[in-house]
Amino acid sequence: MGDEIERKFQKELNAGTTALILLSIMEQADTPMYGYQIAKLMEERTGELEIMKQGALYPVLRSLENNGLLSSKVDPSVSGPPRRYYSITEAGIDHLPRWREIWRQTRDLIDNILRGEENV
Repeated sequence: MGDEIERKFQKELNAGTTALILLSIMEQADTPMYGYQIAKLMEERTGELEIMKQGALYPVLRSLENNGLLSSKVDPSVSGPPRRYYSITEAGIDHLPRWREIWRQTRDLIDNILRGEENV
């Protein structure tokens, strides 16, 4: 039961942070990227940490696109199925600084509470 509770907690925690991570990656990208490239980049940056499964990226990418924060286009691939390439939109660029600030505030609040500090 403990593992199930931890998996649920991790899933809920990942839900919001994934969008922030993906939007940040896309802002830093020089060219449009497809899902597998993004997943590999995240894997390189986190090393051995398996914070998120690759399959969980695609629903978040679609959600960001549906909300106008990313755009995508499908290109044929010579070595397999067509690939959907994502790019950040102006709306995504506009929202990202606020999302980063919300993250900082949330992180600081949680860290203070976990340390038992007053005046949080």
